[in-house]
Amino acid sequence: MRLSVTDKCNLRCTYCMPAEGLKWLPKQAVMTADEIVRIVGIGVDLLGVRELRLTGGEPLVRTDLIDIIGALRERHPDLPISITTNGVGLDNKAHALKEAGLTRINVSLDSLHEETFAKLTRRPFLDKVLAGVDAAQAAGLGPIKINAVLMRGINDTEAAGLLAWALQRSHELRFIEQMPLDADHGWSRRAMITAAEIRELLSKECFLGPDPRTRDGAPAERFQVRQRDPAGSEAAGPVLGTVGIIASVTEPFCSDCRRTRITAEGKIMSCLFSREEFDLLGLLRQGADDDDLARRWQDAMWVKPRAHGMDHTGWEPKTLSSQNAA
Repeated sequence: MRLSVTDKCNLRCTYCMPAEGLKWLPKQAVMTADEIVRIVGIGVDLLGVRELRLTGGEPLVRTDLIDIIGALRERHPDLPISITTNGVGLDNKAHALKEAGLTRINVSLDSLHEETFAKLTRRPFLDKVLAGVDAAQAAGLGPIKINAVLMRGINDTEAAGLLAWALQRSHELRFIEQMPLDADHGWSRRAMITAAEIRELLSKECFLGPDPRTRDGAPAERFQVRQRDPAGSEAAGPVLGTVGIIASVTEPFCSDCRRTRITAEGKIMSCLFSREEFDLLGLLRQGADDDDLARRWQDAMWVKPRAHGMDHTGWEPKTLSSQNAA
């Protein structure tokens, strides 16, 4: 389950939202901590959810996030709980998140160069993000996954450098194809860097081999990374680590998708690109019991489309809010 705890964010990434930001949801429209805990409980206890990811917007801007994680951990002692964050402020919260019961963390990081980072995020916070990654590792929130989106003509020359940086620190880097989720309407199929191009960029510097682990429904296709033999194309030396590529646009994995999404407003999305949302929070606030809520959730997932269709020419993107884009 991917559950958004807020629609707010403290960055303005060019592939996500306009420079001026978005109109945020009123406080009363967003799930309370108790409502989040109840909805997660229904997913785990009645519907077989095996893993929880808390997202946003930016989840760290929610002031009661640590309390939410603590309550979830108390109710579900063995549930893997992770968050996806931009890392701003993580250096001050990593230890408390671990103590509350967070299992691990994903950090979005598209560039290691200050100017490029500021151009992409419209904020000069690279040092804050790097400090947050280091703090998360020190707190034991690993393995840390680093999510990177390559933008043509902006940071596409950094693929190998990002991978080397991640491998040196035992982080798992995952490149994500830019998806048509930006409220600024800047996405285009022609400008997007594809998974095939990412593999080509990386293969110039290292050898990518198949990962022996089964994918098991994961969105990322993983590759083992080895040094490339200077005399030829064969791998040389031990495995340095792994790298993942999430190719939602050009190599979709819809047939093996096992995700369900809950927006900050408590609405069910059967797919990140779905044009339909089913109101779970409204039903909860009307007094529905857990069984009724579970049935609503099941009904929403039964209409999950066979495929999102955006790998086909002519597909039109849906305008999404920041909470849906995480």
